[in-house]
Amino acid sequence: MQIAMIGLGKMGANMCRRLVDAGHDVIGFDINEASRKSLEAYSIKTAATMEEMVAYLKPPRAVWVMVPAGTPTDETIEKLLNLLSEDDVVIDGGNSNYKTAFTYKEQLGSKKIGFVDAGTSGGVWGLENGYCLMVGGDREEVKKVEPIFETLAPEGGYAHVGPPGAGHFVKMVHNGIEYGLMQAYAEGFELMDAAKEFDLDLHQIASIWRYGSVVRSWLLELAEIALRKESHFEAIEGHVVDSGEGRWTVEEAIERGVPLEVISLSLYRRFSSQRDGQMAFSNKLLAALRNQFGGHAVEMFKEEGK
Repeated sequence: MQIAMIGLGKMGANMCRRLVDAGHDVIGFDINEASRKSLEAYSIKTAATMEEMVAYLKPPRAVWVMVPAGTPTDETIEKLLNLLSEDDVVIDGGNSNYKTAFTYKEQLGSKKIGFVDAGTSGGVWGLENGYCLMVGGDREEVKKVEPIFETLAPEGGYAHVGPPGAGHFVKMVHNGIEYGLMQAYAEGFELMDAAKEFDLDLHQIASIWRYGSVVRSWLLELAEIALRKESHFEAIEGHVVDSGEGRWTVEEAIERGVPLEVISLSLYRRFSSQRDGQMAFSNKLLAALRNQFGGHAVEMFKEEGK
């Protein structure tokens, strides 16, 4: 089917490529010319303006918004409100707070434009492995764009999880769980690093744990990559950014009276890393894991005089 992608960053551009490879008709838009040219290198059509993008699409149109949460998404939805028509569908695939879905649905619904929120996980590996998609929205609106979800996701990796807002709510909790899992790996490897009398090869241990162990996971596979000699793990600063969804998960737990001890402590550990914990082994591994799955930048220690 035909779809437009707004936001051609690390995920948006790769999603366009995966869709085109499967035979979909895709047009991309980004305010950054370099991002558009990067996508054009794969012979994928781009538009210099949103108006040009919408004009390319045949009604009923489908537009996927893949820009940062907050003001960028708000402004994009507001502009689409004046460009799209009845029966078109807007998909918000960014890491938006689930509560914004209610506002977006009301805004777009005033012009009978559909809205779907798609929690999207897969990071920079999604092009090859596919994206896990947690989708919220009215059933009839989801059905209109379901071929897109089925193409982007690996087998078994897509579900319509509930009404508008449900997709982003589930993705929020998903990211909160991710915080806890990452922290557990980071602390365990830090303890092994402290056992100097055994001279443990941490990369070797990460590698064997991927096979048959009850703690094996994709995050562990990424830890194995991060601990390879060529990854220069020793030079990474342990400055671990929190992207927002961990905070929202904890705030939601407080509102609902649900105890989230592990996730809450994992969030606070990230706060401490941003202050004075950058030398801790566990913080370095957390930063390296964020880089591995999401392409998030890491800070490297600079040698004196350079």
